[in-house]
Amino acid sequence: MAAQLACMTSDLAPESAMAVELNAVDGSAVEVAIVRDGNGEWHALSDVCSHGAVSLADGEVEGCLIECWLHGSSFDLRTGLPTSPPASRPVPVYPVTIDGERVLVDID
Repeated sequence: MAAQLACMTSDLAPESAMAVELNAVDGSAVEVAIVRDGNGEWHALSDVCSHGAVSLADGEVEGCLIECWLHGSSFDLRTGLPTSPPASRPVPVYPVTIDGERVLVDID
């Protein structure tokens, strides 16, 4: 499956995030956090914290990190790797393409 429309560029200010649901090739729904970092760069990663199973999009974005609101784990937006405990497992990251005003994400 090709990249899917996740949101519009006007939907997010720098250092903010939003949750979207995209469809995988197998028809399953995938919860994705769309994030605009402090430099205005776009990222997409699993919206489910690998430690607490809560929405990462509800957390704080600072620079290239997103912090889970529940237990304070931070994840690198570029790699999905945790940068602080208690999380020890990474979250999946997905390629993002900006096409005019459209933010496209490829979850497959």
